[in-house]
Amino acid sequence: MAKQQTLFDLEEDWKAEWNGMPEYHQEDLTAVSSVNVHFETIEDMQKFSEVIGHSITTQTRGIYYPIKKKISKVYVADVHMNPRYPIYIISKGRWESRQTSRSLESMRVPYHIVVEPQEYDRYASVIDAEKILVLPFSNLGKGSIPARNWVWDHAVSIGAKRHWILDDNIMGFIRLNRNQRTPVVSGGNIFLAAEDYVDRYKNVALSGFEYRFFVPDREDRLPYRLNTRIYSCILIKNDLPYRWRGRYNEDTDLSLRILKDGWCTILFQAFLCNKAATLTMNGGNTDELYKDDGRLQMAKSLAEQHPDIVSITKKWNRDQHQVDYSFFKKHNKLIKKNDLNIANGVNNYGMTLKLRSEYEQEKENEVFSHQELGQIPALR
Repeated sequence: MAKQQTLFDLEEDWKAEWNGMPEYHQEDLTAVSSVNVHFETIEDMQKFSEVIGHSITTQTRGIYYPIKKKISKVYVADVHMNPRYPIYIISKGRWESRQTSRSLESMRVPYHIVVEPQEYDRYASVIDAEKILVLPFSNLGKGSIPARNWVWDHAVSIGAKRHWILDDNIMGFIRLNRNQRTPVVSGGNIFLAAEDYVDRYKNVALSGFEYRFFVPDREDRLPYRLNTRIYSCILIKNDLPYRWRGRYNEDTDLSLRILKDGWCTILFQAFLCNKAATLTMNGGNTDELYKDDGRLQMAKSLAEQHPDIVSITKKWNRDQHQVDYSFFKKHNKLIKKNDLNIANGVNNYGMTLKLRSEYEQEKENEVFSHQELGQIPALR
């Protein structure tokens, strides 16, 4: 495996750039050696499991030894902070699952969910109507592109300098720190921290949170990667001279057009989103884009848009595009604003570690107390 790009390849002293942000400390805890153990029978596997003191099944892909018991913790907002910029969720056919909506509701983070008119009643049956924005069109057969552009224009119309646009299948948000991927369960503090960091620079057009499953907690990752694709949980600079286009790979296409014009992108690894894997949920673009040879068509589309840096390959047993970002990583440099006033040291933005059991008990007590007083309705 190729070694992960180091920040400021980016610059050697990334800690100076990360000053005034949440604590971030990672070590290389990857294995020094690995062996394959083969079992002739299920009984052999069970005996081996007993010897090492760790459950192994036919679904186990690998384990670390010695076994270390993990203590379940969460980040809680001691001081509740909301994002500076509006959050939009684009959603279709997922009023029942509504994973991103559920996550933000649980965290008490304000948002709008953007739906097509024929699905309004279904979404309104499970989500506060004031949070729902209804598109002026439906079933255009163009994937999410028209909805994304409508959201962009809406954000501009309300005077926002940036806006978040989130997929509707995100099952929570996470901080990576001290080799632990820890859920952030309350407050919009994690979004505000990302916004503050991005706003330190003049030329960051797109930023966002990396997928949880792309950032192993044992690796010595740096807090973000520069000048790569931003996807699924995206913060967009609103006054850019671009809009979403095409039918496939709209996130990669937008990222590449921006990078080719000299802008920078930031993909946070200190902040992650727990995104559901592609094709594991019904609704969304599953029916419109991914059926039949949709994967191949997606790869071809991007290669036609950017033949200078995109090729088609096979990954994960399916057709996939391959993008060469090396030019942008070398040449697109961050430009810091001149009027910054950043306090030295760590700023955890009010996010405090707690045992999950303690947090859940506190939350249960809070809900019970409010319901007893008749202050809030029972959760839907």
